[in-house]
Amino acid sequence: MAPRRYVIVGGSAAGIAAAQAIRELDSRGAVTVLSAEADPPYYRPLIPFIIDGHKTAGEIAMLGQGPYTAPDIVVRIDATVTAVDPDAHTATVNDSGHVKYDKLLIATGSRPYIPPSIQGTGTPGVYALRTLADARSITERVPVTRHVILAGGGMLNLKAAFALLERDLTVTMVVTSPEVLSQVMEPDGAALIRDALGRAGLRILTGRSITQIIAGPDGVAGVLLDSGEELPCEIVCIGKGVRPNIEFLTGSRIHADRGVVADEYAACNAPDVYTAGDVAVTFDPITGERMITALWTNAVEMGRCAGRNMAGQPTIYGGTFGILNATQVAEVPFVSMGIVHTTGTEYETHVFRTADTYRKLVFTADGERLVGVVFVGDITHAGLYRHLIREHTRLNGLKAIVVRHRLHYGHLLRL
Repeated sequence: MAPRRYVIVGGSAAGIAAAQAIRELDSRGAVTVLSAEADPPYYRPLIPFIIDGHKTAGEIAMLGQGPYTAPDIVVRIDATVTAVDPDAHTATVNDSGHVKYDKLLIATGSRPYIPPSIQGTGTPGVYALRTLADARSITERVPVTRHVILAGGGMLNLKAAFALLERDLTVTMVVTSPEVLSQVMEPDGAALIRDALGRAGLRILTGRSITQIIAGPDGVAGVLLDSGEELPCEIVCIGKGVRPNIEFLTGSRIHADRGVVADEYAACNAPDVYTAGDVAVTFDPITGERMITALWTNAVEMGRCAGRNMAGQPTIYGGTFGILNATQVAEVPFVSMGIVHTTGTEYETHVFRTADTYRKLVFTADGERLVGVVFVGDITHAGLYRHLIREHTRLNGLKAIVVRHRLHYGHLLRL
């Protein structure tokens, strides 16, 4: 029997995790990764460290480091897949050559969303920090920069902010929402984080939007806000979300609805085609709703699931929380997972605050199951709360312990 040909379209978290999983199960198959980027696969969450100088490109490479040490994985860079033919089992690369496959994974990820309402986004000095190439370009412009404007208050822009602050630049974040991190918590939960950001030197303007990027002889010279304010700057970073890369699938008959639709085995409607990562439409295990998420950890988990299925080991993917973030911002750790936006809903909520902590627990309307949490400052045992949420656990007599934040592993043994 001839070795199986595995082709993976996309060389980031989902694609490389799938390649590793395939090689662990199939030592003979040919594993080829087709990456549109000019750089070999790298840890995308680490690219802000390129800007502040704490990391080099080699230090954030994926292959050969951490869990990604499987042998004989061929990675082709500058290889953009422009079409897929499920009937012929081929992928077209760079509008010319065809690559045959027995099993195909679509893991093309997503690209930054650039709001059309902002004029002048093509001006030199405007970036969306998404790739290693973006980080290099920003780094090259830093010597002629005094002030950076960040459009959007999400995690990627916050990471960029700290990298730029370390370069002794003035950094201002312009946020349309009432508060930073509006996608992962409500405004009252972000207050501690915003205070810490201010102490770290980040200026934050909320309730305002950029309407125009002002160009000068050397590129970006400033921005105009909807309030009429004009702010001088030399770099603008846009962090307004992402959109899945699915355009190349037009005419392929592979079912796409915002992203590539997957079943519980990460398989598409076309035979021998799978999908994973930012481009995949999966489901929220809490609500059952179809969704897309752009989280690295979920891409890795789904990529490994897809890889196992491609290699012949049936593996069910359990879905992903619509919100699942655990990180540290300005020395303040926080966790946000599950259902956390509850204003105007019937969910039962419990909120506790101290001078340096915030805790929000969200239960079903009947109070029997935990469906979401936000912890800021004290994130003790967050993994246990994630287990309760994901497993739809009925709390029975443990609810009071959960509310008081006294949960420990021994309690789970009683459920």
